[in-house]
Amino acid sequence: MLSVDIAMALTFVVLTATVVLYALERYPIETVALGSVTSFIVIFSLIPVFRSDGTRVATGDFLQGFANPALITVICLLIIGQGLFQTDALEGPAKAIVRWTRGRSKWATAPILLAVAILSAFLNNTPVVVMFLPILTAVAVTAGQSASRVLMPLSFIAILGGMTTLIGSSTNLLVANYAAQSSDLKLTFFSFTPIGVMVAGAGILYVLFVMPHLMRNRKTMAEEFQATSGKQFIAQIEITYEHPLVGTEAVSGMFPSLKDMTVRLVQRGQQPLLPPFENVILSPGDTVIVAATRTALANALARRQPLMETDGGETNVTGREATPNQDGSLSLAEAVVAPASRLMGRTLPQSGFYTETGCLVMGIQRRSRMPRMAMNDIRLEAGDVLLVAGSEEDIARLRGNRDVLLLDWSTAEVPRKRYAPRALAIFACVVALAASGLVPIVSAAVAGTFAMIASGCLNIRQAMRAIDSRIFMLVGASLAGAVALESTGGASAVAMSLADILHGSPPGVVLSALFFMVMILTNFLSNNAAAVLFTPIAINLADQIGQPPEAFIVCLIIAANTSFATPVGYQTNLIVMGPGHYRFADFLRAGVPLALVLWLTFSLIAPWYYGL
Repeated sequence: MLSVDIAMALTFVVLTATVVLYALERYPIETVALGSVTSFIVIFSLIPVFRSDGTRVATGDFLQGFANPALITVICLLIIGQGLFQTDALEGPAKAIVRWTRGRSKWATAPILLAVAILSAFLNNTPVVVMFLPILTAVAVTAGQSASRVLMPLSFIAILGGMTTLIGSSTNLLVANYAAQSSDLKLTFFSFTPIGVMVAGAGILYVLFVMPHLMRNRKTMAEEFQATSGKQFIAQIEITYEHPLVGTEAVSGMFPSLKDMTVRLVQRGQQPLLPPFENVILSPGDTVIVAATRTALANALARRQPLMETDGGETNVTGREATPNQDGSLSLAEAVVAPASRLMGRTLPQSGFYTETGCLVMGIQRRSRMPRMAMNDIRLEAGDVLLVAGSEEDIARLRGNRDVLLLDWSTAEVPRKRYAPRALAIFACVVALAASGLVPIVSAAVAGTFAMIASGCLNIRQAMRAIDSRIFMLVGASLAGAVALESTGGASAVAMSLADILHGSPPGVVLSALFFMVMILTNFLSNNAAAVLFTPIAINLADQIGQPPEAFIVCLIIAANTSFATPVGYQTNLIVMGPGHYRFADFLRAGVPLALVLWLTFSLIAPWYYGL
């Protein structure tokens, strides 16, 4: 018994140290998580601890979390989301939502979040978040916001909506079923909806009006550079017989199909046509010289009918035949012509750049002036920035090229918009299967991941890049901590200590204290584990003070759903952590105040509502 007490004490020490180190962010999350798991393995190897059935807690028990179905589900959903991102599948709906808000772009996400709250009351929270995560991300990008400002609110709103009905969360059903078996309490679908709506309403007001001021923009370095880059490149579009611009006529001196580009010249044979363009109709053989940003050129490449060809069978901008990438992916990057480069004084066709590197030059940017001539006629100078397209491997090889200096941060893949319909179809099937309950959500997520890769929406490299190592280690370590707490009796000891401390207190105080304790534990255990642990305690507390058990069971349901303070508190927090580039401290900063708001709201409303 002494050994169990020692193991319990050491477990609390490790958990406390782990949470503190997570919050300080002095060491990588992966390192802290691995250290936590290692500590548990060492402690339980040196101090034997046995379960109630006589089996010893072994090393393998602390590693089972890394194969947990919830973790597999989260990883697969991240890969499916990456498929939607790679194909730009939700660009259209996002633009429609932003247009619908009529310029009030900062409020474009509010109606979406309210819809999430309503849906989460009737559907499992996870598929709802999966459904709306790419939509909100696309809307944020279209409205010029950072995705980090909307994705954590998405998770929190879904959790708030889920605490209002019996089927809003699996935790609600679990507690209700246990209570029905242990007492005469039979909760119906809307039994606690009124008080749930009041508590969730306070939380929703916080999420919509207070939380935005606590959020920080979280972007990768590449995103930061690309977001502020508005420089113009000179590029050229070769009009072939089947080109989508054939027959396009200038309107008011401009070409509507090239609204994101400035047409500087149309070369028709030996005749240059200069702006303003009047009565000019583009025809095969024309070369259109444009000035455009990198984003505009990337969109021209990503269209289902690309304006600029880069692969098989088409003549590219250097006049040579290009070969398609084996995996179908295309990346853009920027490279600077180096001093004393062999490219200096040569045009692109003379330089042999494509033959040597396998990368196509899609545009040239010159800081001193913007020449009004065909891109292939520009003689390169030191300091010119080349926008190059190619496979990731070809672009990576530019690092060893002495003629250009590759800007590593600038490398980004071009969306595969032609695969957008199939990506949307796969995503819709996964959500429908998960929401219907016909198959387990983990099965739907794994199948959806395979379909994204097999259909060409993603390649293996892109899918692997979507896996967030922080999430993998966080989940594994948190589940290892849960094993240690439960096997040593630490969780039960905390619960029973609460019952002893509150003995003889007024019903309102007991209810508030129960909520507070469950609220803390649910952020470190799973909410289901916290609910199962405290259900018999809640019923016992109600019996001891002679009160109906309903108030205490509803208190437990709402408190167990108050999992906002840590990313491991609930599965949807983990889903948004990677795409939002969140840190552990971000959840503490935004989630702790929300949890306290719900605790105070419930503590004030519940005694009045239940007549305690």
